Amino acid sequence: MSTSSNACVLFEHHFYILSYQGPSKKDLRKAAREAEKEAKKRETIAKHEAESAADHANDYAKDLYGYEAMNQSTTRDRVKFTKIGGLNEASAGDTITLRARVHNVRSTGKQAFVILRQRYDTIQAVCAVSDTVSKLMVKFCGILTRESLVRVEATVASAPTPISSCSQSGLELQINKLFVVSHSVPQLPFQIDDASASKAELEKEDTKYTAVGLDNRLNNRVIDLRTPANQAIFRLQSGVCALFRQYLAGMNFVEIHSPKLLGAASEGGANVFKASYFDRSAYLAQSPQLFKQMALCSDMERVFEIGPVFRAEDSNTHRHLTEFTGLDMEMEINEHYHEVLDMLDGLFVHIFKGLRDQYKHELKIVSQQYPFEDFKFMEPSLRINYVEGVKLLRENGVEMGEEEDLTTENEKFLGRLIKEKYDTDFYMLDKFPLAVRPFYTMPDAQDKKWSNSYDMFMRGEEILSGAQRIHDPAFLTERASEHGIELSTIQPYIDSFKYGAPPHGGGGIGMERVLMLYLALGNIRRTSLFPRDPKRLSP
Repeated sequence: MSTSSNACVLFEHHFYILSYQGPSKKDLRKAAREAEKEAKKRETIAKHEAESAADHANDYAKDLYGYEAMNQSTTRDRVKFTKIGGLNEASAGDTITLRARVHNVRSTGKQAFVILRQRYDTIQAVCAVSDTVSKLMVKFCGILTRESLVRVEATVASAPTPISSCSQSGLELQINKLFVVSHSVPQLPFQIDDASASKAELEKEDTKYTAVGLDNRLNNRVIDLRTPANQAIFRLQSGVCALFRQYLAGMNFVEIHSPKLLGAASEGGANVFKASYFDRSAYLAQSPQLFKQMALCSDMERVFEIGPVFRAEDSNTHRHLTEFTGLDMEMEINEHYHEVLDMLDGLFVHIFKGLRDQYKHELKIVSQQYPFEDFKFMEPSLRINYVEGVKLLRENGVEMGEEEDLTTENEKFLGRLIKEKYDTDFYMLDKFPLAVRPFYTMPDAQDKKWSNSYDMFMRGEEILSGAQRIHDPAFLTERASEHGIELSTIQPYIDSFKYGAPPHGGGGIGMERVLMLYLALGNIRRTSLFPRDPKRLSP
């Protein structure tokens, strides 16, 4: 740097020092006021904390409420925990222990009213000043945050007047002890009451509820799943799987678990998810179809599977997911593929009856938020040919070819026509055109334009697709080639039929879709625990 430059910098530095006069008197007074204000605030807080500590030290109920230490499994006292739903009139006078969520709180001086919730069961708990319960304990109960988990010891009593807002309307709890097990932050993404409101309640002119959109629900699914309707929905979902398993196990089926990582696109389809698998590519299974058939070639005779299915379809509709749970079955045929239809008929009737008879309480809870008409079905189930279905559509103004596949719109319309004519929400459509079915579907022996395949429908929407499968390797190879499938990608599948394969058939059911349609929920995302669609990959 030159001498002139140094002189310039030195001049500027001295000029800054000489010109800087420090903070103004106004700024100094403002800073002094802020410091004084902060000091008073700290003093007030310290005084409040000291008073609180002194009050607590002198509180005769101090050991009856507060915050529990974090559970690290250090002790096991084998305390019996009670379920709200298990209480009845005979419970009055009993002292119980329970853990529940704080659903709502209100306080009125010497009393605090805490609504406790376990899944879809609720009860009012009262904390009132007494010889054992102090004002500070009542105050503590009155400021509990919603959704906090608490452990309560209480005496069951008959409610002086029915509590219409609680499922246990004729009982209440008189709190003896209350400890917070896990504290919830005060600000929730939305209120459980809002998320539990029915459409009718939301549309009232003087409604006290705020609508919660589906995206908001799914973005905060952990909170959304706490609503009574959702608790019931997923107990019903568990019931669908249990009834499916129960029926087929009783029919001597073997449960299998097929791989979901494949070396080639399953069934030769294009709508598959591709993943990196060490030094090569892998694909997520579109269905367990090929493995079910291979299992039958291994002499398992009858198999079923409950497992994930992946479809890379960019379908943003009310009934499509990119990952869903498949309920699949496959069985040997002795003489005719209608043996499979008979089996599926018995299976669906068993599921429908089981839901209707064993889950009445859950169905009632769902209907309170999402009203629906009872699901109707026949025994045995209605079964019509594809040609009959097309004829019925044509008679009602639909123009379509005999060998055309059903569009979604025509599916729904046909469902409405079937309901009007036969008064059933479930039916089977048999003998689909061969041109619209997968390569492994057995053609009809008398007329090759038809196939030994079928779909099944609930409330006008397809929930199962199935068929008799081709079990001859030469014919299977021919059909795959006709469909433009690269034979090398399915060679292990074709080879499994070279060593003797029994005639067989089966089908695949979309579990979430079955429940959505049974409950008429209108959107499959409501029956998926954490839905996956083209736009959603979390939570």
